[in-house]
Amino acid sequence: MKKSLILLFAAMLAFSASAFAQKTVKLGHINSSDLMQIMPGKDSAQSAFEAEVKILEGELKAMQDELEKKLNDYQERKSQMTELIRTTKEQELNDLNQRIQIYQQNAQKKLQEKEAELLQPIIDRAKQAISDVAKENGYTYIFDTSAGAVLYQQDSDDILNLVKKKLGLK
Repeated sequence: MKKSLILLFAAMLAFSASAFAQKTVKLGHINSSDLMQIMPGKDSAQSAFEAEVKILEGELKAMQDELEKKLNDYQERKSQMTELIRTTKEQELNDLNQRIQIYQQNAQKKLQEKEAELLQPIIDRAKQAISDVAKENGYTYIFDTSAGAVLYQQDSDDILNLVKKKLGLK
């Protein structure tokens, strides 16, 4: 009796496991780069980013112009300077050059942060729309073909039009 109960339990377990294993898998794909190109707000984010770039480039140019002016002045008057003044001017030029390098590094970091700040809401909306479309249409997996990670696809639906519809885009 105990043996038959165990066999019955094992048979039920095997049957339920095979029932779960037969769940249908629906695959979809989207090129997120194509989607990002048409997302609302992308153009204004790009314009704001470019404006920030111009401001930082202007400040950098002013610093580089100052360095160039001081370097030219130093080179013209170098022969008339005492050793102490020449050493002081060289240190001043080195310090200014280091400040320019630090500014460039900080500007690059600031630009990366600004780009993330401007694009993150757009990326979040796109991700949410993709997730909503996947759930509404019963997709198990959605692959991003722009990343180049999908080397082969068969029986996969391109959901770009569904996502565009979800976002109200044409």
